Amino acid sequence: MTDHEHADVTIRANEPDHLERAHGLDLRLLHPWPGLDSPFRGAWCVLRPGDVSELHSHHDREIFIVMSGRGTVLAGGSRQEVAAGDLAYITPDVEHSVVNEHDEDFAYYAIWWDPAMSADFLASQGQAAAGRAS
Repeated sequence: MTDHEHADVTIRANEPDHLERAHGLDLRLLHPWPGLDSPFRGAWCVLRPGDVSELHSHHDREIFIVMSGRGTVLAGGSRQEVAAGDLAYITPDVEHSVVNEHDEDFAYYAIWWDPAMSADFLASQGQAAAGRAS
């Protein structure tokens, strides 16, 4: 990833040649990165035609922001079609997978969070504020 830092904005540029093959798709962990704290994590995900991500569940809440293409989210025994511009929210502890049954790449940004991430973030913000006050 190429970072562009400015006084008020940091941009993490998309570099499609630096994706890693894992969990049945190509991905790149985009967050966290040095200098940015937040109460969530994120990854850029690309399913090539015919790809199926590994079926899994986790205690985190998760949102997929579909950037391009079309795909199918399999969750809790249902199939939901999604396309560029759509958002999909997956509740904790639900088995899910993503499928690309189309002839073009399907790309989305996955964001996940849980109460522990939020608590850690809030604690770090409190420590930073205490440090500034000293």
